Amino acid sequence: MQTRKLGNSNLEVSAIGLGCMGLSFGYGPPTDKQEAVSLIRAAVERGVTFFDTAEVYGPFTNEELVGEALAPFRGRVVIATKFGFRFDSNGKQAGMNSRPEHIKQVAEASLKRLRIDAIDLFYQHRVDTDVPIEDVAGAVKGLIQEGKVKHFGLSEAGVKTIRRAHAVQPVTALQSEYSLWTRGPEAEVLPALEELGIGFVPFSPLGKGFLTGKISEDTTFASSDIRSIIPRFTPEAMKANQALVELLGELAERKKATPAQIALAWILAQKPWMVPIPGTTKLHRLEENIGAASVELTTGDLREIESAASRITVHGARYPEHLEKRTGL
Repeated sequence: MQTRKLGNSNLEVSAIGLGCMGLSFGYGPPTDKQEAVSLIRAAVERGVTFFDTAEVYGPFTNEELVGEALAPFRGRVVIATKFGFRFDSNGKQAGMNSRPEHIKQVAEASLKRLRIDAIDLFYQHRVDTDVPIEDVAGAVKGLIQEGKVKHFGLSEAGVKTIRRAHAVQPVTALQSEYSLWTRGPEAEVLPALEELGIGFVPFSPLGKGFLTGKISEDTTFASSDIRSIIPRFTPEAMKANQALVELLGELAERKKATPAQIALAWILAQKPWMVPIPGTTKLHRLEENIGAASVELTTGDLREIESAASRITVHGARYPEHLEKRTGL
């Protein structure tokens, strides 16, 4: 597995990471714990060194899982986690909280669950409009000075927020949704990241599974699956969006690859400081995703994808309105 550096930082990770959320949360019932531990360890054995989790996944159970799975590999892997939510007395998510004192509490709790001495990359999970980003960056700066955090990250932040945060504490990486069917960051965010020397970590690089070609208008989702409330996953939208999968499928056939591998290879070909973090619960999918790092797309292939994609309109919003409000700024 090739490695990449996130922006101008010295944080070097595998070219493809592993998003661990879906093992505990978001896409139906949690995976059996031992199976999940085995999958994470299989990723390490295959060269993956970059693992993504968050306190809110579960909540808390995903960090515990990642901590247990990666305990034998301490010092050989990079673990990213996130802060920024508050929870009620039942442990349910109950809004945002990026107040400095809360960030410090989250860091201490995450260190214990992850069984590590320092968090490699600590992201603000979503912008908290009640707390100036300078205060957030200052709190993480303090944690870096204490040796409890190594790098500061933001998730789904807009250019103004990124610039203000970066002025207080250099931002190592921005994590946002990005794929062939979610290209919003291209307009303003990616040029700003390049200018500032900040790495980019696309989540849902396979369009929450849609770009694998394994989802059709007849696919149904359990109520515990976030896709059941996403406008882009209504039967009508999925039918309309198949054109994008067909485009990937045609190229995949020529390249002796899969649509998922073409979708990931397309991201890798955009910039050398991008590191996608596809998630999966299955070993064969993990191997398929890792295989994308070996798929070479020529400038001609990329032009062809660009030309065809420009004629395809993606149907459906990527989030319901109440969740979309948490993004951007």
